Amino acid sequence: MDKLLCMTVFVKVAEVGGFAGAARALHMSPPAVTRAIAMLEEGVGARLLQRTTRSVKPTEAGARYLEDCRRILLEVEEADAGAAGAHATPSGTLTVTASTRFGTLHVLPILTEYLDRYPTMTGQALFVDRNTHLVEEGIDVAVRIGHLPSSGYHAIKVGSVRRVVCASATYLAAAGRPERPGDLGQHRIIAAVGAWSSLEWRFGHGHRAGIQVRPRLFCNTNEAAIEAALKGWGITRVLSYQVAADIHAGRLEVVLPEFEEPALPVHVVHAEGRRVTAKARAFIDLAVERLRNNAALVHAD
Repeated sequence: MDKLLCMTVFVKVAEVGGFAGAARALHMSPPAVTRAIAMLEEGVGARLLQRTTRSVKPTEAGARYLEDCRRILLEVEEADAGAAGAHATPSGTLTVTASTRFGTLHVLPILTEYLDRYPTMTGQALFVDRNTHLVEEGIDVAVRIGHLPSSGYHAIKVGSVRRVVCASATYLAAAGRPERPGDLGQHRIIAAVGAWSSLEWRFGHGHRAGIQVRPRLFCNTNEAAIEAALKGWGITRVLSYQVAADIHAGRLEVVLPEFEEPALPVHVVHAEGRRVTAKARAFIDLAVERLRNNAALVHAD
């Protein structure tokens, strides 16, 4: 069996955590997947996968080998694409990632427009509220909110978003409008307790003021917290793009705007590598154009 095919099988088994899942994803038979792993382990002279009744995970040697396999397979893909002229015409599958709500609201429309432009392309949207690894997970382009750590990735800033405290006019008419962050203790607080959330709401440049809120309503999604605020139940704090349409329509009002933290940047990110494939470059160009003209993003700090 071809060595590169064995590497491909090994990477997929490690990613999905099982032989059967890898077989389905690769459209191979389970025995063929088992043979590929056996041949690879025999060839390298080390056990690469730890098999239990519940899962399959890379061994210590397998984890190191997995990184090398991903790098090698990516370089082979780039070489094939270059020889086939794929750096001139988009082809293949494009995988794009973003946070769940931002991806659904603002990245998915760009991806579908991209697929309409290039009918031979296939798109894969990976919208998750966790940090993703572009090279390791085979992701072509990411749209990320927040300050980026140092990395080998190339990032293009397309705008910013703010953390905003907001409520409906109905609630504010009944409960009064908070004038300072400390006034929030007198209000019904709706807290979203998903990834990256905190019950300490910080205000001002340099995090000068932190208020420990005491919510009366906890929601596991921002959507639920926003819906409760729309119903006039209380005050919530979310990212500005999540409520941009509601604020524009007057369904929600921003309070304490003069105490807001500095805006968070939004970047389109990709792994540079030796070349940027045509499929990635075409999407990046479209995404940068669309996001820089997106009214839900702040385009001046």
